[in-house]
Parts: sequence; C-alpha cells; structure tokens
Amino acid sequence: MNKGEIIFKTGITLVIVVGVLYLLQRLLVPKYVDGIVEGAFVAEYYQEKNKEFDVVFIGDCEVYENFSLVTLWEEYGINSYIRGSAEQYIWQSYYMLEDTLNYDTPQVVVFNVQSLQFNESQSEAYNRMTLEGMKWSSAKVKSILASMKEDEKFLDYVFPILRYHTRWSELTADDFKYMFSGKKVTHNGYYMRVDVKPAENVPVGRMLSDYSFGDNAWKYLDKMVELCEQKGITLILIKAPSLYPYWYDEWDAQIKDYAEEKELLYINFLQLIDEIGIDYNTDTYDAGLHMNLSGAEKLSVYLGRILSEELNVPDRRNEDDISRIWEQKIIDYESEIEVQYEYYGINKE
Repeated sequence: MNKGEIIFKTGITLVIVVGVLYLLQRLLVPKYVDGIVEGAFVAEYYQEKNKEFDVVFIGDCEVYENFSLVTLWEEYGINSYIRGSAEQYIWQSYYMLEDTLNYDTPQVVVFNVQSLQFNESQSEAYNRMTLEGMKWSSAKVKSILASMKEDEKFLDYVFPILRYHTRWSELTADDFKYMFSGKKVTHNGYYMRVDVKPAENVPVGRMLSDYSFGDNAWKYLDKMVELCEQKGITLILIKAPSLYPYWYDEWDAQIKDYAEEKELLYINFLQLIDEIGIDYNTDTYDAGLHMNLSGAEKLSVYLGRILSEELNVPDRRNEDDISRIWEQKIIDYESEIEVQYEYYGINKE
C-alpha cells in the first residue's frame, strides 16, 4: 500500500468516526420537547426570520412566563422577543445580551432583577438549559467560563457527548424524532400556560443574615448598563409580580437606589397589582410563582403602555413584512390556547 492510499484510507476512517460521533451526540443530547421544555427556549431565537426586535426581554422564568408578546403586538404593534431561560443567572443574561447584539440592536432591553440574589451558579442542569442552546460565539464561550461550577469541564460543552454518553437508558422516541430539529415550544420566547392554581398560603420570606447582593452580581449589572449605554439602548429594570421566590424590601431598596444612581427606569410590578388588575385567584397557574395566560396578558397590556407612550417604542403594525410574520404567530398562539383549554378541561367562556 503506497503512501497516497494510506492517507486516503486514514482520511475516510476519520470522516466515518467523526460522522458516527456526531450522530451519537445528536441522539444523546436532551431534546427538551416534552416535560422539561425550558432547555429549548434559547435555541428558538435563531430560527426567527426577522430579528429586528424593538424590545428584547432578558432573564429567567419571571420574564418568559409572565409576558405575552402576542398581546404586546396586538395592542401596541410592539415587535419583541424574550431571550429567557430557567434560572438564568445575571452573568448569563449579560452574555445573552451580547449574543443578541450580534443579530440586532433593540431600542429597549427589559431585565428582571430577581436573579441578582445569586452570586454564583447554583446548578449544572440550569447552566446547560441556558448555555447549550446558544450558538457558538465569543459570548457563549465567556458565558460558559463565567457559569461553570467547580466540577464542570469546558470540553463537555464543546463536545456534549462527553457529558451525555451514558444517557442511553433515558432515550425515548422523541430523541429520534427530534434528532436534527426541535419542536417549537414558545411564542417569541413566551411560555404559555392557561391552567389556574390560585395563590394560597404563600410562604413568608425567611430572615437573611445579609441582604446585600454579591459583588459578582453587581459587576454584571454594571456591565449590562454600560453595554446598553454604548449601544444607545434604553435599559429597564423590572421585578415581575411573582409572589415566590420572595422579594425582600431590602433587595428592592438596593435596586431603587441603583436605578436612581444610573438614571434607569425600575418597575416593581408587585407594587402595582391593583393598578394592573392581577387577581392571584385566577391569573396564576402555580400558586403565585408565575402568571398564566390571563395574568401575562394583563401584565403585557400594562407594560406595553409604558413602552409605547413613555419610551416611544414604535407601532409596526403598518409594516407589511413584519405584520405577515405576526399573522402566523397569532394563529399559532390562538391554536395553542385551544389545545391547552382542551387539555386542562377549561371552558373558554
């Protein structure tokens, strides 16, 4: 066998090995299409046909479960997206914003401040539900490095098969069905639930030995403010009207002082419940942790007025290209409402 044949056969072998490993990796990584679907949220953003969003929400479940973006469109013509993920830590939110700016520069960024309570990552599982869906870029690399716990390895993110190679016993039909393409589970990042579970016996926040946010959390909030200033973006800080996890007055005071110092708008929706019209007997699906559809729509109408009237976010309903995109989004949104009403046995009337 001459040298050329050896090189050719070696090359073919490498191609086959790499191909097999790639297929195994696609099979073994979690698909997040049923049950725990939160790991699918981040990747959906890249599938959008038009990323010219005027408003982008960044943060954890207190954004992706509490704001209906179809409502923002229908009521105000606001073209928006939620780049949220489960327990998204503030350093992840910052790099998610960096990543977003690779595709678009929104007029307004809305950031929910609940995640400031964490000064370091709490869970590899939550890390992966945020980080694995990001496309590779410097923002993803920096987010991984900022997020990894001591027992995590960077290469496990580069080659997920190293992390999931033992997942054979957990495979289901969905792992094969969605091996190369996922199932859409959000509406521009909004995760819909129509069922109702009233807020009863909400636990009171336990006393803390120290109510100060950590230096790492503050550092990334500073970086977010600076990045928005550099790009000419209006940053809004919000606290969603979730009753739990508990939001302490001491935390709220720190955010108010920070917003005043930085000349930022800060909205604590917990203090505006009556004005918004939220009823925790009907507007939450999990006893006050998050809004259901009716609560999210009420909250969106209220925030939409601020975005439209006070911050001059444009009404784009007269733009044919964007309107056509939203027409299909509305159809999908209303279709899921019907599906969920039937699933939960809810009478729409």
